Amino acid sequence: MITDTQLTAIQNYAEQRLAQDHSGHGSDHLQRVVKLARRLAVAEGADLNLTLAAAWLHDVIDDKLMADPEQAHHALSAELTDLAVSTAAQTAIFEIIDHMSFSKSLNGTQTLSLAGQIVQDADRLDAIGAIGIARALYYSGHVGEKIYDPTVAPRENMTKAQYRNEPGTAINHFYEKLFKLEGVMNTSAAKQLAHQRTQVMRDFVAQFKAEWTADDQA
Repeated sequence: MITDTQLTAIQNYAEQRLAQDHSGHGSDHLQRVVKLARRLAVAEGADLNLTLAAAWLHDVIDDKLMADPEQAHHALSAELTDLAVSTAAQTAIFEIIDHMSFSKSLNGTQTLSLAGQIVQDADRLDAIGAIGIARALYYSGHVGEKIYDPTVAPRENMTKAQYRNEPGTAINHFYEKLFKLEGVMNTSAAKQLAHQRTQVMRDFVAQFKAEWTADDQA
């Protein structure tokens, strides 16, 4: 469906579009998501190049990263057409990257193909564990959120609008999103990795709160 030559061009396009990112969604994030997606795709028997194409492109139309998501969508469509990516392959890619984000799931469960489930798992795995801790703190700083405020409770049952527009804190983000990701992984391999990475985050948050109140013991 997607040739190796097309996949290389897609990689270059994605890395160029996110080259100036300072929110934790740059080339290093893309590379890790692609590596995880490759592992999961091989294990699950998914279309490898479709999976990898969507993994490279999953953030290039994201509304939290792009000033004009609609324009970004049109630009990607034009790029894929210029690369002679078939209509069927373009449709499959957009079906994944238009519906895989956590914010989209806040308005109802999204149906994804196997390739889409794998890319979603890979992206969510990179949001948790030690990398997830670093990215959560980095992103909160990027958007001007507090690290922690014990008087502000984590938000439950958020809408997408609340998730995107209401200010939160870096520590509350673990409760509002990151601790929940283990329970919504699609593939068995991702579930195993998610369990390990979630425990890393739980240990961190517990230690953080102990140090915040100076109650940690030597």
